[in-house]
Amino acid sequence: MCLIVFNWQPNTKRMLTLASNRDEFYARPSKAAHYWDDQPNIFGGRDLKMKGTWLAVSREMRFAAVTNYRAPNSQTHLRSRGEIPHDFLNSNDSAVHFAQQLQKNEFAGFNALLFDGANLVYCHNQKNSLGQYEEAINLPEGEYGLSNHLLNTPWPKVQRTKQSITDIKHYKDKPKITQHLLSALQNDEIAADDQLPDTGVGLELERLLSPAFITSPSYGTRTSTIVIIEGHTDKANLIYFHERHYHANKHKFEDQAYTITQL
Repeated sequence: MCLIVFNWQPNTKRMLTLASNRDEFYARPSKAAHYWDDQPNIFGGRDLKMKGTWLAVSREMRFAAVTNYRAPNSQTHLRSRGEIPHDFLNSNDSAVHFAQQLQKNEFAGFNALLFDGANLVYCHNQKNSLGQYEEAINLPEGEYGLSNHLLNTPWPKVQRTKQSITDIKHYKDKPKITQHLLSALQNDEIAADDQLPDTGVGLELERLLSPAFITSPSYGTRTSTIVIIEGHTDKANLIYFHERHYHANKHKFEDQAYTITQL
């Protein structure tokens, strides 16, 4: 997962509205969103190489997603970042407690969003200037964007796509919301050089990775996902999940939509 924008309003019926793109090598095997045979409480896409996920929900009204933190690093890690959503969705921990217990040093650079049915928590494993991991953040209401840096880092793709979240405030129909957000996620405009971040991968690759929707011979956007979580009395009771699975470019895709309700 390489781009997530969302509106978090825990005290309203529509608690969370989220749009995301997963970017990955085309050769890496994965499966579109489904109820997992070995973990039937989980619904979401699955990485078939490491058996984790980039974004998924559960029948218990939990949600989790991860993005990579882009930083050249030759260090290898035994654990896949896709384990984080998997483990959280299979736990009964609050989002805050789960984030506090994460062994952050066991994973390559990551950002994680964790929703436990009531609270939405953000955490990452980048150390501060004192060489310490920062505390997880129980997010207040607001609009947010996340890519391959820290939350709300104003990369061009983040800023452009966040605007689509602002634009849907007056929409009530989920299909209309979904189509508006999917259109924004397909924006393949390359950012101007003076707006590009410097993450150590070189100018050519920074350009390639700068749009919301990425296309190249071997790597690009493979999945777009819209998640809308509704609730009452500060507790989620419905998840609307729309996935668009691409076949190498934004003009060839398959859509599927599901609604999960509280058991």
